[in-house]
Amino acid sequence: MRKLFLDKTIKRNKNLVKAAFQFHNSGEIYPNTYVIDLDILLENAEIMKSEADKNNIELFFMTKQIGRNPWIAKKLIEMGYKGAVVVDFQEALVMMENNIPIAHCGHIGQIPKGVMEKVIEYGVEYITSYSLDKIHEINNVAKKLNKIQKIFLKVISDEDIKYPGQYGGLNLNELEGIAEEIVACSNVKLVGVTSFPCFIYDRENKEIISTENIKTLQKAKEILNNIAEINITEMNVPSLTCCETLEKIRKCGGTQGEPGHGLTGTIPINELEDAKEIPAMVYVTEISHNIYSKAYCYGGGFYPRGNLKNALVGKSLEESVKTKIGSIPLENIDYYLPLEEKFNIGDTVIMAFRTQIFVTRSTVVLVEGIQSGKGKIIGRYDSQGNLLKGYSYE
Repeated sequence: MRKLFLDKTIKRNKNLVKAAFQFHNSGEIYPNTYVIDLDILLENAEIMKSEADKNNIELFFMTKQIGRNPWIAKKLIEMGYKGAVVVDFQEALVMMENNIPIAHCGHIGQIPKGVMEKVIEYGVEYITSYSLDKIHEINNVAKKLNKIQKIFLKVISDEDIKYPGQYGGLNLNELEGIAEEIVACSNVKLVGVTSFPCFIYDRENKEIISTENIKTLQKAKEILNNIAEINITEMNVPSLTCCETLEKIRKCGGTQGEPGHGLTGTIPINELEDAKEIPAMVYVTEISHNIYSKAYCYGGGFYPRGNLKNALVGKSLEESVKTKIGSIPLENIDYYLPLEEKFNIGDTVIMAFRTQIFVTRSTVVLVEGIQSGKGKIIGRYDSQGNLLKGYSYE
């Protein structure tokens, strides 16, 4: 039976939930705000980094889930993470504007031609390509800049899991045919392969399992390493990167992971079990009005795949009521989210779910000191990582 992130967040990070109520009731935060507990997020990052080091796995952090936040990105760099993996070129630009090292670009969103020179000139450790045409484009720009750009191939096979909206890659049976042409490119060096998703959570058996995508990567590496002048040293195996998967990455031959939800503890394993990573984020909003025996709270931060089922409503955690979220038609804008009963207008609403802040219109509030009972807001950002103006911080 699927449990809920809200229950797990209350159980494992009650201080965050209490602080969220307090910040909203005091007027320090507005509705449609994600509150991030920096104490716990950085603790999660530390334990993952330590586990990765034990397994000789390199970690690149993913920030789309937390709104491409540059403050957190800088802290992760200070901690020893090599750099960001950026989901699209817009995220690359945010990292570049904030002088954040970029370790991997192009896996989900290919780099458009108009941005390619800017990205390569800035410096990216690895760029993933779906096609020979894009490899030639990378090569031409790298040649112009007098650089050698390391690249990965996104490799697919018919048996792989592929998510709608993310289709793309080179089929296994294409690799031998294009290898010679890649080798002939003077300013790119093929060093790795990648796919997504490489791991999924089996809720029935409560375990993280590898997908057929990993077998595809293993075959791709074997095919390419049998070709003269190609040496595949990296196997990038993203999805569900957390302490639980790091040993699995090593055992399957992987060399790199890319934690995103692991940072905030919103990984699927935390629905049914207690992962090492603790929930570090909640969504805060407010009751707007009541109509037809239901309350409606301000929206803007809804994510359709987030498994949002319930909420806490009230003035504090101790006095709150847990209620169910009503049906939210996906074809409509989430101006309001329905609750299955009436509440007082102005009451605080707290939710916890697997989100993707970068596709919302939410505010992101960073808070230090929650775990010591001295929570202090240190920054307010929009969903794209831009610092909101008009606020002062000590």
